[in-house]
Amino acid sequence: MKNYLFTALLASFALFSCANDDEGSSIDNSSVEAPATYVFERDGQSTVSFEGQTTRILMAGEIAGAFNDFDASTEASVKAMFAHQEGENNFSDSRLNASGKNVRSKTAASKDYFGSNATEAATIKNTFDGYIDNHFAEVVPNRNVAAAPGVSGQIADGSSPRYVAANGLEMNQIFAKGLIGALMADQMLNNYLSTSVLDEANNRTDNDNEITVADKPYTTMEHKWDEAYGYLFGAAQNTANPVPAIGEADGFLNKYVGKVNSDLDFEGIAQEIFDAFKLGRAAIVAKNYEVRDQQADLIRQLVSEVIAIRAVYYLQAGKVGIQDGDFGAAFHDLSEGYGFVYSLRFTRNTADDMPYFSKGEVDSFLSELLSDGSNGLWNVTPETLDRISEAIAAKFDFTVQMAAN
Repeated sequence: MKNYLFTALLASFALFSCANDDEGSSIDNSSVEAPATYVFERDGQSTVSFEGQTTRILMAGEIAGAFNDFDASTEASVKAMFAHQEGENNFSDSRLNASGKNVRSKTAASKDYFGSNATEAATIKNTFDGYIDNHFAEVVPNRNVAAAPGVSGQIADGSSPRYVAANGLEMNQIFAKGLIGALMADQMLNNYLSTSVLDEANNRTDNDNEITVADKPYTTMEHKWDEAYGYLFGAAQNTANPVPAIGEADGFLNKYVGKVNSDLDFEGIAQEIFDAFKLGRAAIVAKNYEVRDQQADLIRQLVSEVIAIRAVYYLQAGKVGIQDGDFGAAFHDLSEGYGFVYSLRFTRNTADDMPYFSKGEVDSFLSELLSDGSNGLWNVTPETLDRISEAIAAKFDFTVQMAAN
């Protein structure tokens, strides 16, 4: 068993040791002590704030749910939700309608990956627009038609109907799972935890001198770290101590960290991510930026691994459905897998600060999933699913069998 909790305890022991006792170490961790929960205060006032992240998680949830709300949703209304404008009545929650934030603007918008890559950022945003377009142009008109190879419509998955395009993909699933990478992971790993954002302009000097943002109790650096935290824990009922209820907060990254954490092969990974967030935030307060960056790298590694594990999990679950002739279950799993494979583009390998998989590699995987025949997932073979699964697992410290359990 890959025991993440044991690893976390060892890491914590190492981090709390005084580096000065080890002549070969250049990192002094003696001034950093993480609190029991994610609670940080200045002059008796909380310095933790991630309202924008909570807002976007809630918006994304409503958008994903709107795809199959056939009575109320249209292509125009869902695209308006995605690119929400302040004051527009796009959501059921009036607080979301009043917000000046939206999901589309933060999709593929990290400073490190897309700050100088506006062309790909625009392409990715348009890809998500395209999922909406395709669903309402192709799937919705055929929602009462039985899906068949080359024919969009509905297909049974147990007692639930799934609504698929002619190639077998569920657009709502690839939209939602793709956002886990393009929004949540990209903003967390490649934006807010990046030194280019944390140390931007006068952030480090201001943090050293505890110069806070105007009319706010937090420094800019503290706030940026909290915004990263918010994309995983921002919708939790108890944001200060979210691990006991991991997986229950939303249908995005929180849910799937919980799914991975519930697998005995990866038990403790949620706690390790949470502990890294706490220790990194405490390091900012202690002005120990080496420990901060160390914890940011650990978060990048573990969140990237969660995305890869779930990609393999769904490809393997889809393989079982294909072998059993249960195409409804298979297409649902493979659509989720497609979204997680897409999300691999936004992972971060701390060895070179690049994605674990390049855009070209991800595009190749996605093409392979739909290229075993003229009808996409209707023709995908177990061999193709195994080949992609093995290629993904090979970049990480887990096996296909571990992820598939």
